[in-house]
Amino acid sequence: MHTGEKPYHCSQCGNAFSCSQDLIKHQRTHTGEKPYQCSQCDKAFSQNSHLKVHQRIHTGEKPYQCSQCGKAFSYHINLISHNKMHTGDKPYQCRQCDNTFSQHINLIIHQRIHTEEKPYQCSQYDKAFPLSSTLKNTSKNAHWRKTISM
Repeated sequence: MHTGEKPYHCSQCGNAFSCSQDLIKHQRTHTGEKPYQCSQCDKAFSQNSHLKVHQRIHTGEKPYQCSQCGKAFSYHINLISHNKMHTGDKPYQCRQCDNTFSQHINLIIHQRIHTEEKPYQCSQYDKAFPLSSTLKNTSKNAHWRKTISM
């Protein structure tokens, strides 16, 4: 029976919990303890449920499928974001121009046009790019041309 009572209090921040296990999980946000470690890549997590979700990267499991087009995703949030493409919902608007985007990351990438930000630096050439994919493609081609001309 749920009474709404929260007798377990965090001594660090005062947050209250109805279950002692929830308090224990919460306290890890203060201590930084991450007892659940991935056997594939050694990344560690504060909660077992977070580890299980992470492991989908390694297994390729994609339990969330779009009912419109069948595309599958490892994470529920990615399916929600993908669904905006089908509905035409574009809630993210650029403040410099009137372009709108269905995904926040696409707005961030777009804004680099206005700021001229180029965070991806080539390690072999004095050149920077706004997108990691542009760096990879350009670098691959430039480095390939360099080895051919030798």
